[in-house]
Amino acid sequence: MTEVAKTPKEATVAKKAASRAESYDIAKSDETLDLAKDLARFIKDNKLSTQVQGKEFVNVEGWQYAGSRLGIVPIVEHVINLSSEQELKYQAKVTLYDLRHGTTVGAGFAICSNKESGKKFYQEFAIASMAQTRAIGKAYRNILAWIIRAAGYEPTPAEEMEYSGNVPAPAVAPAVAEPTPVMRAVTTAPTPLTPAEAPAAEAATAPVQYATASQKEEIIRLLNHPLITRQEKTKMLLNINRLDEERATQAIAKLRKAIEDREGTTAVAA
Repeated sequence: MTEVAKTPKEATVAKKAASRAESYDIAKSDETLDLAKDLARFIKDNKLSTQVQGKEFVNVEGWQYAGSRLGIVPIVEHVINLSSEQELKYQAKVTLYDLRHGTTVGAGFAICSNKESGKKFYQEFAIASMAQTRAIGKAYRNILAWIIRAAGYEPTPAEEMEYSGNVPAPAVAPAVAEPTPVMRAVTTAPTPLTPAEAPAAEAATAPVQYATASQKEEIIRLLNHPLITRQEKTKMLLNINRLDEERATQAIAKLRKAIEDREGTTAVAA
């Protein structure tokens, strides 16, 4: 039996499907150049860049996409409260974990403060969150900047471009009151000014205890089990940095149970 010849259109579709890579290897220059082209298209299609002074800077989601295509995921190691009575300030550290080789391949530190321009009225959780976001972008920037540059974008995360330093606002000279005209008759008593209401004090909220590094490493180890599906793995990794300690413990228990149940089903089927 001879194989039916494919039409030119079918051959083209088959060739594209065969050439599409599920992931890339950072050690192979030809694959990373292909990744740069894929990355440029993904950033443009999803509007994941910010223009500053005529230059395009990639948002953290674009950096995460580049990392995911290389099998590299971010893990928040810690978030430290450096606040004082006059300032809300957080520092975050993020490490990059290579799922293929099971090793740490990079790290990044970042700080966020409500003394920065445009963040005066940010709540505490937003300051802590931005510190983590910046640290993720910084960690990826340390190892993938050249790929972002090859894709045609500036090799600095867009979130870093928001920072303009803790520069105090310039002192404003007091307004000079105009002299009261002489011989002006007052026919009615001036309406007394209503005192401005004092803003209500924000309720103190306890800081979120995010999942520890050991919990995240255990989750990643369980996700690498062959009985865990690709969809389950991807969904969990996308949300791993949002887990608090309690939810991380529940996720570990759920993964262990799923693996145990599936191993039992596999043994019965065999």
